Amino acid sequence: MIGVMEQKEKMAYSVAEISELTTLSKAFLRNEIRAGHLKIKRFGARVCVLNADLQNYLNKGETNEQK
Repeated sequence: MIGVMEQKEKMAYSVAEISELTTLSKAFLRNEIRAGHLKIKRFGARVCVLNADLQNYLNKGETNEQK
């Protein structure tokens, strides 16, 4: 269809974007990063979380809730 744009899945997200998507606070996410639970990539001063790492983090959280 003309005029319909496909939305592509992002390869990486900022902490602010993850906060908006998941409703987890930025402070909580930063603590998870510091604790080593959520992997990041640095590009200069920019901190990004790869989509695959975010999915792994969220899936691990789900597993912990089931125990």
